[in-house]
Amino acid sequence: MQVSSLNEVKIYSLSAGRSLPEWLSDRKKRALQKKDVDIRRRIELIQDFEMPTVSTKIKVSRDGQYIMAVGTYKPRIRCFDTYQLSQKFERCLDSEVVTFEILSDDYSKIVFLQCGRFVEFHSQHGHYYKTRIPKFGRDFSYHYPSCDLYFVGASSEVYRLNLEQGRFLNSLQTDAAESNVCDINPVHFLFAMGTAEGKVECWDPRTRNRVGLLDCALSSVTPDTEIDGLPSVSALKFDGALNMAVGTSTGQVLLYDLRSSSPLIVKDHHYGLPIKSIQFQHQLDLIISADSRIIKMWNKDTGKIFTSMEPEYDINDVCLYPNSGMLMTANEAPKMNIYYIPVLGPAPKWCSFLDNLTEELEENPESTVYDDYKFVTRQDLENLGLAHLIGSSLLRAYMHGFFMDIRLYHKAKMMANPFAYEEYRREKIRQKIEETRAQRVQLKKLPKVNKELALKLMEEEGEEQQITRKRKQKNLPSLLKDDRFKVMFENPDFQVDEQSEEFRLLNPLVSKISEKRKRKLKILEELEAQEQEEEEEPEGKASDAESSESSDDEKGWVEEVRKQRKLLRQEEKVKRQERFKEDQQTLLKPQFFEIKEGEEFRSFKDSAKKQKLMKKTLGDRLKLEEKLGTLNVSDTTVGSKQATFKLKKSEQQKKQQEAERQHRQERKTLRRSASHLKSKRGRGRLFH
Repeated sequence: MQVSSLNEVKIYSLSAGRSLPEWLSDRKKRALQKKDVDIRRRIELIQDFEMPTVSTKIKVSRDGQYIMAVGTYKPRIRCFDTYQLSQKFERCLDSEVVTFEILSDDYSKIVFLQCGRFVEFHSQHGHYYKTRIPKFGRDFSYHYPSCDLYFVGASSEVYRLNLEQGRFLNSLQTDAAESNVCDINPVHFLFAMGTAEGKVECWDPRTRNRVGLLDCALSSVTPDTEIDGLPSVSALKFDGALNMAVGTSTGQVLLYDLRSSSPLIVKDHHYGLPIKSIQFQHQLDLIISADSRIIKMWNKDTGKIFTSMEPEYDINDVCLYPNSGMLMTANEAPKMNIYYIPVLGPAPKWCSFLDNLTEELEENPESTVYDDYKFVTRQDLENLGLAHLIGSSLLRAYMHGFFMDIRLYHKAKMMANPFAYEEYRREKIRQKIEETRAQRVQLKKLPKVNKELALKLMEEEGEEQQITRKRKQKNLPSLLKDDRFKVMFENPDFQVDEQSEEFRLLNPLVSKISEKRKRKLKILEELEAQEQEEEEEPEGKASDAESSESSDDEKGWVEEVRKQRKLLRQEEKVKRQERFKEDQQTLLKPQFFEIKEGEEFRSFKDSAKKQKLMKKTLGDRLKLEEKLGTLNVSDTTVGSKQATFKLKKSEQQKKQQEAERQHRQERKTLRRSASHLKSKRGRGRLFH
């Protein structure tokens, strides 16, 4: 029997350990029990409480005597008698079971919804009747007053099958494209169904009308949750007349009061997996919700986690045995798990010996699974020099680190840091001394960074306290105690440079005040040094410094500013002379520049002009282009601006254009001269 504890809640796993094969003889079984400690300590509460491959659903009859489970492979149902602690019967089915319901108090009336659209009825002797529904079903509920079965599935209709008349009745037409789950309230028999669109529709079976609609997909999205798609309803359970819990496909559980459209509480599993099952535990006001990875128990009023369990294999269904602390799960494994939690309630009547067993274990506590192991991260292993053990049998990977033997950890830590105990002892002594010092009179301790600024703030704080005492006002918070400005007195990067030009011009009178503060700083540092040497603090001293001083008039302030400016000019002059000397000492070497192909070297002035032009802003360049005539900006009829650019011509283009212009000019002169000669000849002929 494996024991685990979370939040000081003991959880006993009754199905832990290996199971012995059926074909072994009693002699061999006894021999194995003598040799193997795990087999000797295991508890087989119900004999052969398992399935051949996988178990999908598990339920308890209303009288509490029979536990029924369905699974594969082949598809079958197994019924276990708790009074005999063994299997009652086993029946094989034609197709896999989606879900089933026990209609009677015992095992005499069972209904199975199978994956092939079949609905199969079993009586005490076995198979009784089989029928089909029009669409594939996903869940169904039984309405006791009218003997109606309500089937939901891959359809917008809810099919009704009356068991008294033996025929289908008119179906309920819903607004949903598909439905996943359904449930009927045990008090007022309200029928509720969860849709694939993340909504819950509530119907009154008496009038066959819809009476309510809840949008759970919208309510499940909170600022802390992260979802990938639209949440659909994957689990639904009523609690009493007014409460209803809804589980979504993204891992949230919403608790509703039927009188309100907004949830009372939203609980996120933080795994992003669909909620498989929801149960209510009334003794401690708990909700037990489970997805395929974890079972969480939390308070339905506050949402605080009570405890949780993570089985080795994926969970398909969870069943809480009525009025007890026993919990059973159907898993993706042959063995079905049984857990006993004494805090939830006593053990059932048929296994009352569990209470005595757990009481004895609590009186004689044994080390739990992780008591002899130490959890270390990869960084811890590198610090201890044990990174080479990753992948070996000495380390067991778990979450973001590893489990290692506590003895190996202590041995490696002693070798890595042999003086760890001495450091621990010194730290404890220092803490004891500081505790005793806290009762004595405290001196003002200045920080390591910006001591003068801290002293100035202390003085201003003292002045403000005196003023507020006189006026009877509330004290304002101090910058030294504010966490937002804590780094300014710890990080050296925030040290105020008093020799900078900006500081000296903004604080011209700081030199006079700083001299007084420096004296005060020296006194405080001497007192701190004496305190560290003697490890004692004087009981009290009167402060020599005055509480505050009034500032000088404007005349003195202006004179101080002029002095600071003169000093700054002198310092700048000295720096300039030093730079000039350095420039004279440096030897200038000639630099050669390569001209690109197709370009001509004219002068350095053009490149300088280009550099100056590139440094100008776009607006200045546009204005210059407008003056030169290469840019034309005009307003359009729509109200926008239109800019027209003229490309600059290179020297070659300019020469070519000049040659063409001269050629055109020569041709014009030739034409004129030719026309002049013709006109002269014509005149001579007329005269002859």
